[in-house]
Amino acid sequence: MRVIAHKAAKVKNLSANQTLTLISLLVFAVAIATLACASGSFDISLWAIVQGQASALENNVFMQIRVPRVLLSGFVGASLGLSGAALQGLFRNPLADPGLIGVSAGAALGAAIVIVLGSRFGVGATLGAFLLPMAAISGAALVILLLYILTSGFGYQGVTYMLLVGIAVNALASVGIGILTYISSDSELRGLTFWTMGSFGGVTWALLVPALLLITAALLAMVPAARALDLLQLGEIEASRLGIDVGRLRYRVIFAAAVAVGASVSLSGMIGFVGLVIPHLVRIVGGVHHCYLLPGSAMAGAGLMIAADLIARTVIQPAELPVGLITSAIGSPFFLWLIFRMKKL
Repeated sequence: MRVIAHKAAKVKNLSANQTLTLISLLVFAVAIATLACASGSFDISLWAIVQGQASALENNVFMQIRVPRVLLSGFVGASLGLSGAALQGLFRNPLADPGLIGVSAGAALGAAIVIVLGSRFGVGATLGAFLLPMAAISGAALVILLLYILTSGFGYQGVTYMLLVGIAVNALASVGIGILTYISSDSELRGLTFWTMGSFGGVTWALLVPALLLITAALLAMVPAARALDLLQLGEIEASRLGIDVGRLRYRVIFAAAVAVGASVSLSGMIGFVGLVIPHLVRIVGGVHHCYLLPGSAMAGAGLMIAADLIARTVIQPAELPVGLITSAIGSPFFLWLIFRMKKL
């Protein structure tokens, strides 16, 4: 118990290297967000915006298109990065990820149901802008609860079974989305296809504000669980002896991650590998303590997602690539490298 208590005491404070890393990640996220607000098919002078000398067109593009898009990409990146880090800590599995374990697929299926069937049943007129995030959150929550229930009794073998359940959930969600694609109209099909590839285009303030409120609340719920997640790495029994309510922690992280991922997927579509790649990059740079890892993953995820969206809309101007292609191109080689690295260990 003395050894455990000593390890627990070491996770309270950030080291100088971790503090410097967090500051660097924050500066990078702010810098890339500033660049993204100014750059695109239509360049905008931020200095002219600040001085009030910009044209009406520049002001309109800046406030109605650029700012909402940059905010959404930053919050989505932060939610996926932080959710991935929290789920990896909760399951004690370095491969846990909202996409790999089926959470994103469940959220996507819930959102796809609303896109195709919402107008036919008239529910969109009642719930308005809240309908799509609520459907995605419900799908994500069902998947992550199912995942935990099915893998809770397998101990250390739960890692393997968790990935298998995730594969099954992804397959079932793909079937559901395929059926919805088949019965959709031309306009619904066009919207569903573009949405499933991942994009931040077309976001409006009316849709953005409710989602940002949900994502912010979920992130604020997960960050204070950092020390508890550190102690959980010692094992559930040891964490309980040190005063951690493991059951309460479990539901807190699960529901917060479901809300964050659901709200993100509802507006951006399925964006893969961010929740897997970002926590590992942050660990490599500054260590494994969650008091550093959670905020670091949020900042790095925000910066990476804003950068990916900037690349997606500038590399083939005036058209734009789906942002999901950019993140997959970055994440899949890293995932392969991670597998070979774990094999060597």
